[in-house]
Amino acid sequence: MPSLTDLRSRSLPDLEALFAAWDQPRFRAKQLYEWLWAKSVTSLDAMTNLPKDLRERLHAGFTLHTLEEDTVQHSADGTIKTRWLTHDGHRIESVLIPVPEETRYTVCVSTQVGCSLTCAFCATGRMGRKRNLEAYEIYDQVALVNRQCQQTFGHTLTNVVYMGMGEPLLTYANTMESIARLTAPPPMGLGMSARRITVSTAGIAKMIRKLADDGFRSNLALSLHAADDAKRNEIMPINESNNLEALMEALEYFYQRAHARISFEYIAFERFNDSIEDATRLVRLCRRKFPVRVNIIEYNPIDGAPFAKTGEDRLNAFAAFLAKNGVTVTVRRSRGKDIDAACGQLANK
Repeated sequence: MPSLTDLRSRSLPDLEALFAAWDQPRFRAKQLYEWLWAKSVTSLDAMTNLPKDLRERLHAGFTLHTLEEDTVQHSADGTIKTRWLTHDGHRIESVLIPVPEETRYTVCVSTQVGCSLTCAFCATGRMGRKRNLEAYEIYDQVALVNRQCQQTFGHTLTNVVYMGMGEPLLTYANTMESIARLTAPPPMGLGMSARRITVSTAGIAKMIRKLADDGFRSNLALSLHAADDAKRNEIMPINESNNLEALMEALEYFYQRAHARISFEYIAFERFNDSIEDATRLVRLCRRKFPVRVNIIEYNPIDGAPFAKTGEDRLNAFAAFLAKNGVTVTVRRSRGKDIDAACGQLANK
């Protein structure tokens, strides 16, 4: 028996054409679309303003795949990690990071089940890649965590970061479709600002250029973690086919066309990439033809990885050297470490 098509894989014009063939008024398609996206309904039966016979016909020809809450963990610092069960039995994770004193509520979403890039410091890469997430599965993480945020903190999400499980630019079409849906005005989406969304990549030069060509308007973060090719090759195999010069040229191209904010994410590893010599090389990268912010991230240990967190003195000296040389730098203290929700720790433990 052939599998049923998911309703959210159909565009609004597709549904309008289908409903016309079923002798249904055109506005019914928009009602359905509102249920599917703005309201993120999990059941056709919940679509109470659609006639029962129409719902039954939809039941017969379509399905509605949704994420099911599997496990929720609460950190001492307020961070909430949720593991979701997909319709085909995979598990993915999202993280809600509240900073109430700054009125910032961020969700970190996944784009793949696992990851194929095998970065040496990341637990997700050890899972391998099981499959890409569909656009609606990425979107649902935001919609569902938005409800969680409202229920827990009385506030809607303010930011979305594509920094969870997977490499967003290796599921490019689905990532872009999810952003289009998030930024679409209600009732067609959540109406979020594109500038409140950041996509993080391990560094795929041709896809960074494609972002620019496709009119990307959200923020872009490069997971840099080393400012020379030898060290970056050692911890990030993707660098062997996307070296730093290729990435910097791609970012210059991206900024010339997109004029979107670019940041470097830089995990500090004890006596690996945290010396003043490393900082000097990083300063040179920050003097290319685009403005950039550096976010220095505390390393979050994972089982079996041969790295240690940089000591406070070395971390502060590194950051101070960058600032002294005109680099905009922020030291990001990890959140959710006690529940394996911090950067590099998502692995369905």
